[in-house]
Amino acid sequence: MSYLKIPAPLDPSFSPIYQELMEFQEAACKAGGNQIRLALERNDGLVSTFDLWIYPDGKDDEGNIHMAERMLKTMIWVYGGFRATIAGSKAVYEGIKEQYRMGGKHEFDAKFMARVYEHAFEVCYAQTIAEAPKKKDAAAPVGRHLEGCRIGFDAGGSDRKVSAVIDGKSVYSEEVVWFPKITSDPAYHYEGILSAMKTAASHMPRVDAIGVSSAGVYINNQTMNASLFLKVGEEDYEKYVKDIYIRAAKEIGDVPLVVCNDGDVTALAGAMSLNANGILGIAMGTSEAGGYVDMDGNITGWLNELAFVPCDLSAAAMMDEWSGDIGCGVKYFSQDAVIKLAPAAGIKLDEKLSPAEKLKVVQGEMERGNENARKIYETIGVYLGYTLAFYAMFYNINHVLLMGRVTSGEGGDLVLGKAQEVLNTEYPDLKMLVNLPDEKSRRVGQSVAAASLPMLAK
Repeated sequence: MSYLKIPAPLDPSFSPIYQELMEFQEAACKAGGNQIRLALERNDGLVSTFDLWIYPDGKDDEGNIHMAERMLKTMIWVYGGFRATIAGSKAVYEGIKEQYRMGGKHEFDAKFMARVYEHAFEVCYAQTIAEAPKKKDAAAPVGRHLEGCRIGFDAGGSDRKVSAVIDGKSVYSEEVVWFPKITSDPAYHYEGILSAMKTAASHMPRVDAIGVSSAGVYINNQTMNASLFLKVGEEDYEKYVKDIYIRAAKEIGDVPLVVCNDGDVTALAGAMSLNANGILGIAMGTSEAGGYVDMDGNITGWLNELAFVPCDLSAAAMMDEWSGDIGCGVKYFSQDAVIKLAPAAGIKLDEKLSPAEKLKVVQGEMERGNENARKIYETIGVYLGYTLAFYAMFYNINHVLLMGRVTSGEGGDLVLGKAQEVLNTEYPDLKMLVNLPDEKSRRVGQSVAAASLPMLAK
């Protein structure tokens, strides 16, 4: 395990993936190793790549496969994709193919991506890096378009918000409680979406564009996977949910429509308020959600599902019950992280309590001045600081915007402070700043930012 200048107070076994990756590659180079390329294809022929130094085949195949797999796993959940190509090592290719087959160690990831991209997940081999697919990213700008009469719709799990926006100013907004996650009839969801859009439209002379912010994975405005429709059966999902926003928008008019993941729209709202680009938003709530606005102020179309991205290579890392993997973000940057660390802080939590209620118990201990409760948040801050250095390999970051119930109150300040301390101490060349939302960054609401997504037809 790597030496850490700032160790995690309650987790001495924490082994940051970035540190381990750097040490692995340095040792592989000294051992006469070679470079391989991981390429991952997603929708529209877009390809992401990552080059990795490994030991010569036959010298440490197990270590090579493990590190290459962790990097591929990261690419899968940062970028998304259905076809992985391993170029430059037959042994690594065979090891990863075995893990990502049906019945393999990472079947969950393969099946999830197969559903999102409607294509069986594949692992392919290329003998040389030159034969691997070339990097190809989309450059279409999205967001910050304020002219005209626009509808901005924000679909949350417990409430839905809509705004009527004229030339960047909200002239009407409403928030309605609804229950999409426990409703199996897709007509309920459709009627709720359409009702909100019609209400907003009634407060403007016309509708020029519609922008939607919604939890889930969206490709070409289609709903590929979303917890809002958790109870909808597969047949109904295919017939009524995949194009639910497209159908609703058409009832309003034949106008530009853009549907984006809510994490990306949250990052866009922060970028608009801060008047800055290169923003990674991280929401620490029931899970870890991510969103990103690039250096040009665009939303990338990547998945940004940081909950499944590895951050700890310790063999003692906690398992995520859903994916079956260990050491991934959900157990480090969510209320699960607080619950996981509570026993080490000497705080007993009643197993009958819900995760949200357990979090409140720890927050109550913080308010009473329990120093061990503070160490929980300091530990999460250490996790974050080291992991942000890893995220910076995939995202160009000027600002990190922290959100979610874990960061509320004094706990958020402790997480922020410790993360910034790690960055300043271990990685002074990384100039990113960690922020909590203030009134300025809250000024642009989610639904207003959503309204800015589409570009008007010329």
